[in-house]
Amino acid sequence: MSRVAAIVLAAGEATRFGSPKQRLLLPAVLERLAEAPVDEIVVVAGAYELDAPGSTRALRVVSCRTWAQGPGASLRCGLGALEDDVEAVVVVLADGPHLSPRAVERVLDDWQAHGGIVAASYDGARGHPLVLGRDAWSRVPDEGLRDLPVRLVPCDDLGAPGDVDTEEDLETL
Repeated sequence: MSRVAAIVLAAGEATRFGSPKQRLLLPAVLERLAEAPVDEIVVVAGAYELDAPGSTRALRVVSCRTWAQGPGASLRCGLGALEDDVEAVVVVLADGPHLSPRAVERVLDDWQAHGGIVAASYDGARGHPLVLGRDAWSRVPDEGLRDLPVRLVPCDDLGAPGDVDTEEDLETL
């Protein structure tokens, strides 16, 4: 298999949180991705400037001027920053600090076996990480991948990555 990249969507305004939650949560997500089977990590920034803390893997931050158009626009910025030898991307959110590296491995294994777009599920609900091959990159709408059909891979045993939208969510985690 060619290379696999992870794209961390961290471009949002975090209005419900009240401050740039990406700066607070991104280090935990990057630590988890450093243990996952990906060759490089691209963080997509938008509303706020972000720094990439040190990592043992190729890690860079790309700025997306079109981030306000939606998560799909941010994802396309990340995809556009990848080299031609990247065959698939693992998409994760910067506000999911409990991302399991094993969930990344599990959805990648399923994608390698069956192709398509693959997403982790928790209690039957679609979640992250999500994997899509290069053949699907041109179909990413501004609103993101939410409405595109995916194959779900149960990851209940690994725990959901979390979804921090408010300070109360952070306290609950």
